[in-house]
Amino acid sequence: MLTIEKILEALRQVEEPELKHNLVKLNLARNIRIFDDRIVLTLMFLSEQVAHREELVQAVKDTLKGIGASEVEVETDVLGEKEKEALAERIRQEHQAKVRSKRSGGRQALASESDAPPLLSKESKTQFISVASGKGGVGKSTVTVNLAVALAREGARVGVIDADIYGFSVPDMMGIHERPTVVDKTIYPVERFGVKVISMGFFVEENAPVIWRGPMLGKMLKNFFQEVEWGELDYMILDLPPGTGDVALDVHQMLPQSKELLVTTPHATAAFVAARAGAMAIHTEHEILGVVENMAWYECSECGHKEAVFGHGGGEKLAEELNTDLLVQIPLGAPQNGTPEDPEYSPSIYKADTATGQRYLELAREVIKRN
Repeated sequence: MLTIEKILEALRQVEEPELKHNLVKLNLARNIRIFDDRIVLTLMFLSEQVAHREELVQAVKDTLKGIGASEVEVETDVLGEKEKEALAERIRQEHQAKVRSKRSGGRQALASESDAPPLLSKESKTQFISVASGKGGVGKSTVTVNLAVALAREGARVGVIDADIYGFSVPDMMGIHERPTVVDKTIYPVERFGVKVISMGFFVEENAPVIWRGPMLGKMLKNFFQEVEWGELDYMILDLPPGTGDVALDVHQMLPQSKELLVTTPHATAAFVAARAGAMAIHTEHEILGVVENMAWYECSECGHKEAVFGHGGGEKLAEELNTDLLVQIPLGAPQNGTPEDPEYSPSIYKADTATGQRYLELAREVIKRN
């Protein structure tokens, strides 16, 4: 059976002649789609006049037919100027790093490792889990906060970074109203339900819009690791923005040891776009823990009848395509947590003794087993 993982592994054997790196490393093979044993993908070029254009297209077709594709359709496109500049800069930096490493006998690399914050050091035992989705509105943040609380209920020390910097929602979902404490430039995260939390939402006044570009986003993420006193953690959960933009890429580069949990609804389109986030994880050699199908059905509170509001099979199809497991199906609904005046109130955290709370405990136990 053809999967995204098998296709990317095959394309790692195809080198771009001019840039001297494989297509996956350069992110030139994109928008991969599988239709039974037929593959459609987009191959990116530096310009329309590349001399080896047909040769490379044919190499891709031959390689993918070699892993079982009956037909390979290669669409072509050209990188934009900014993408070309970024790619050239990345290759230049990699070359310079190799030269410096040879000259210093590896001493520079050791120095940079020693400068890493405790959470990112080689001695750290913290397991990083990135919660991702292909599109917004599938309940990714809801899964993040409930998984984190479920892990804490199982006795784990848990932190959450709300890395969805444009669409931060974790503090509100968990019913957090206070701000982090800052002492001598060290930030102490807010703790609720046994989970330590940091979010861009703590640093934005009155829900103002965040208008930042890529490098500034990356800097904020680094600050969340370097300037926050997390203490010892068993798990750090990162709520990523939907899709495969700057923040997701920064997280993948900053945390090579991170594992990924993909959230989708049963709808075929949600699963289709979630596959891109999964392909990015595979492309950056991150392990996929599994798939969570959210909003799997709606159950009538009066008669118990289950209605598949968003269709069937999206989670299972996504898991099959990414060669991983469907870990849990979460029904559509909202927790019954009383009123905002109650001390334990939160808009989105399910109590442990509810049916949905038990499903999140099942997910937490599965995550513990796989780490």
